[in-house]
Order: sequence, then structure tokens, then C-alpha cells
Amino acid sequence: MPPVVQEGLPFPFGAMVRDGGVNFAVFSENAERIELCVFTESGEARYALHGPLDGVFHGFLLGATAGLIYGYRAQGAYAPERGHCFNANKLLLDPYARTIVGEHVWSHAHGGDNSDDNSAIALKAQVCDATVLALDHQSVRVKDSEVVLYEVHVKGFSQTNTDIPEAIRGTYAALAHPTSIAHFKQLGITTLSLLPVQYRLDEPGLAARGATNYWGYNTLGFFCVEPRLSATPHDTLATHAEFRAMVDALHASGLEVVLDVVYNHTPEGDERGATLSFRGLDNANWYRLDPKDNARAENFTGCGNTLKVHHPRVTQFVLDSLRFWVEVMGVDGFRFDLAPVLGRTVRDFDRNAPFFVALKQDPVLSRIRLIAEPWDIGPSGYQVGNFPSNFWEWNDKFRDSVRRYWLGSEITRGELAQRFTASSDLFHHHQRSPATSINYISVHDGFTLMDMVRYGRKHNLANGENNRDGRDDEPCANFGAEGETGDPQINAQRDRVRRAMMMTLLLAQGTPMLCAGDEIGNSQCGNNNPYCLDDETTWLNWDRADAAFLEFTSSVLALRKREPLLRHSAWFPMCTADSSVHIDWIAQTGASMQPSDWQSTHERAFACVMTQRGEAPYRLLLAFNSHAEDIAFTLPEAQWHVVIDSSLSLDTTQTIAKQCAMPARAMVVFRDSQ
Repeated sequence: MPPVVQEGLPFPFGAMVRDGGVNFAVFSENAERIELCVFTESGEARYALHGPLDGVFHGFLLGATAGLIYGYRAQGAYAPERGHCFNANKLLLDPYARTIVGEHVWSHAHGGDNSDDNSAIALKAQVCDATVLALDHQSVRVKDSEVVLYEVHVKGFSQTNTDIPEAIRGTYAALAHPTSIAHFKQLGITTLSLLPVQYRLDEPGLAARGATNYWGYNTLGFFCVEPRLSATPHDTLATHAEFRAMVDALHASGLEVVLDVVYNHTPEGDERGATLSFRGLDNANWYRLDPKDNARAENFTGCGNTLKVHHPRVTQFVLDSLRFWVEVMGVDGFRFDLAPVLGRTVRDFDRNAPFFVALKQDPVLSRIRLIAEPWDIGPSGYQVGNFPSNFWEWNDKFRDSVRRYWLGSEITRGELAQRFTASSDLFHHHQRSPATSINYISVHDGFTLMDMVRYGRKHNLANGENNRDGRDDEPCANFGAEGETGDPQINAQRDRVRRAMMMTLLLAQGTPMLCAGDEIGNSQCGNNNPYCLDDETTWLNWDRADAAFLEFTSSVLALRKREPLLRHSAWFPMCTADSSVHIDWIAQTGASMQPSDWQSTHERAFACVMTQRGEAPYRLLLAFNSHAEDIAFTLPEAQWHVVIDSSLSLDTTQTIAKQCAMPARAMVVFRDSQ
């Protein structure tokens, strides 16, 4: 007797094994009919689901078990002018699929405007028993003021590391290997921020020329682990187990795991794109459409479409997906790509948008680490400093200001000081802490730290876009030669500036974020947008690791951990008689900085004095000199000793009472125990 589809339950979404069968629930407000399509060796069997009930089609397939392969077909109007793209000839992937089977192939058959049946080549979902994915995990929570982020690509980190078994290099297992963990602990980071690890597709143009979306910002399976980063890519359950074992191993070492997630667009592209899942189920409610022409998708992401997150069911979808990764896969938080999309209502960004409100109220998600990339390309898309107080934000102003200061571009001391003290102009409101400012000088998108001192322009020809892609005005300098050189003087200058920038990043107030590989001098040969290069360009080159720079970076992070003043959990108050902690700024003459001093773009040397009063009073003096020559610097009267010097030229055993020859292109930390 064939299985019977009973009415079932309209919740939870997806496929759930229960009571001798499987329950299915899928959202569509505008479909007239949705069929569950089951695939066996005998072919495809179709069953009409019940509903809709509050926009949900549902059914219970008696006798079905885990392992069943399925998809959906949605019937309704094909009326793009009204935003509807229903086409029953297209097999649709369940948005809530826990397991995806098949190999995606881009084809004309996926187009929603034709009668071709794509079921033979369409990706399909496979029912997974929830008990198999159950996880009893121990989460990690690092104190906010102690967090040091490390942005890393799972494959790129270990692909060339010969200290890791060849069979697992470039995988989740490799990231959890003792060799990897030893590196993280030696370095002193606390939190890994993984580039996207959810199931993705390569864009049609990339696939056509045999390239790949290496970074992974093209998610289709929001509940699935990306198999290409697994040591067992063709075994879904083993891939899930490998990912969870990675999280467990990192947690056991005290390291947090944050995922970079892409809830702003899908691989279905613009209105001319494919019908793979969301578009075929209910285009008008899953995606934002042009209010003047519903046949066109709003493209606030640069990827053709934009998810309609303010719709209640889409909000629910995103929350359900996030909860899955926390409760089942064990992660500690998320970095949201193009995060303003999440806060867009009918048109503009709103820090009290439905998604943000729901996130704060969620009993699971309200307690995790939340990070925003605070810009998209839509109207009013730059929202740095405007996210809700439970979010931390990438601070691109810190990135560009620090680079310009050390690379010799025009910048005021006031701008650098503002960024160095956690950008209070952006984040000191709504009870937000300095940790809100995620400071960085390089990430996956842009020059590496090494390349920003080796190249004066981008070199992106390998991407296949005639060097048109990537940022054109990225602050960088080659110091006299484009690219790698054997000139010792040029290399010495580059190394000195690299150390100064790294030290500025790691000792600034706020939350520092390192780009994986910067600590070992990794280069991408001047490519500032290698999103499609899965090769030696983007893999860390461990054979050429700069051990001295790794040691220097580790020592700076050790200093940050040792000195609470360098990671103060509150905003520094102005100096008053009763303030136990405060900060003062002085010019190279030793005098307090005056308004005119802050605005000068010619004088670049200055310092801040951090003071801790109380039972064990002490002061730290952090001096900056981006001039190309040494300068005389007058320090406040005290017995100062050098704690760390980015130029590596000062005698750390010597006590300095008043006058210091401040090295060129250097940052120095002095300490005075009163």
C-alpha cells in the first residue's frame, strides 16, 4: 500500500520524523497548491499537501522514514508583474532542508519562464532524523573586554600546513587539529570568526569557467554544513559530525566559534535568475521587489536579490536557522554579512525592525555573540554605529584611519585618537560599551597586511574581471617597489610599518580582529578581492611563515591580556579628582593637546597617558610617531621603562625620565609604576 498523506501539522517547518511517518510544512502565502514530491528508485511520486493554513502547506506522510528524498512543486500564477513566479515544472528545494543531495548544475531548465522540468538535475532535500543531529555541547563565553577575533577561512587556513595530516588539510577537522589549536593559543586569540560554512552554490558565471565562490557568500542551504570543507564531503551525517567535533575541540581549548552568515540574498539571482527554492515557493514574500515594478527584484546586496527579512515568516526562517546552528551545531555567535538588510522595513533601515526585536526576545539567540557588517548597497546603506545595543559592528573607519596614519596619507591626530579609543563618536550611545567597535586593518575583503605595504595598487587580473573588481582607493603603499623585492631598506621600512599597524590594532580600545595569515606575513600577491580563487593565492603559505612577526604579534596580545587598561570595559572618563581611571593626550613637547593640535595634518607624533589610581596605581604611555624620521619626545616626569617598541630599536632595560628619541614609524608603550 503506498504511503498516505494525512493533514499533519503546520509546524515546525521542514521535515520532521514523528509517530511512524514524516511531517512536512512549507510556507507560501500565494501558491494555489503545493505538491510534495518523493523520489525513489521507481521515480517521482507526488502528493498534494493540505492548506494553506496561515500561509503554511502541510502534510503527514505515513510510513515515511529518515533518508527519504523529496522536493516541492508549487502551482499558482506566473505573473511577474505581480511578483509571482510559480511554475509547477520546477522542483523546489525545501528552505528548511537539513540534508541536501545531488550535485548542482546550472541549466536553462532552472529558469522559471520555461516549461522544462528540472527535477532530474535539481538539488533535493533528504529527511534527517533529528535525534541523529542532537548535540549535548558545552558553550564558551569569553568576557567581552577580553575578546580577540580571528577571521579565518576553513580551507585556506590549513591547506598547505604539512604539520597536519594530508587527508584532512583544508577541512573542519584540520581547524580542530592540535597543530591549529596550538597556533591559536600561541597567538592569543579567543574567538574564531569562520567565513561562511553553510551550504553554498557557485554563481553561474564562475561555474561556467570552472571557478568557485571560494569565500562562500552565496548560501542556499541555511541549515546545512558546506560539504566541500569536510574530510568526508559525500557523507552528510559524517560532515555534520565533523563540524560538531571541530566546535567541541575548539571549545575544549577555550575558543569561541562565530559563523559568518549570509541572510541577505540567495543564489537565485535577479528577476532573470534561476528558480531553485524561494522564488518558486513565493517570490513576492521571500524577496524584496521594486515597489514601482514588481517584476524586478530590489538589489540591495549586489547579488541580484534581497531577502525580505521584515516579513514575519522570513524573520522566523532566519531565527530558526540561527537557533539550529547554536542549539544543534554548538556555535557561539554570528557575523551578519550586509547586516542592514536585516533591519530594513518597507524601505529604510530601522534599529527597531521586527528582526532585531525578535532577536532580543529570543531565549536562545538573545544570549549569543552578534556582529554586524553595518553596510549594504541600498538607500541609506551605511549604518555604522546605528545597530541595536546587543550588536557589535565592524568599524571600517578604524581600518582606514590607522592605515592612512601609518602609510603617510593625510589624516589628523584627532581622527586617529578617536579611532584608537573605540570610536566614541559612533558607539558611545544607547548604553553600548567600547567592545562594540570591532577594530581591524585587514579582512578577507581587501589587501592583507603584508600586501598593503608591498603594493600601491590592486592586482586582480587572476579573478577574470580585467582588474575592474575590488576596491580602487584602498589605502596602501609600496615604499619604493611594487610587490616583493630584495631591497633590504625597503623591506625594513615595510616590516617597521607592519609592526606599528599591528600594534595599533591590538592595543586600541574596542575589540581587535585579526585576519588569518597576517600574523605570519601572508601575501595574496596584491589581489584585494580573491573571492573566486581557491588556490595558493588564498591559502596561507606556512612554508614562508614569518616566525619573527608571529612572535611579535603574540607578544603584543600577551601585553593586552596582561594590562587591563589596554582593554578597559568602559569608556574612559575625562580626568577628574574622583576618576580612578582616565586618559590624557599629550603632544611631542609634553604639553597637553590643544584644539589646534588635533586638527593638524602635518604634526603626526603624539601620545596618550592612561592612568590607574587606587591601591596599585600605575600609568601607561602609548606614543605614536608616523614620521619617516626619529623625533625628540618629552615625556611626563616619571621613571618610564619601555614595555614594547614596534621599531625594535629601543633598549627595554633602560629607564627614561624625561626625554626620549621616539623612533620613526613606530609605536611605543611605556610603563610607570607610581
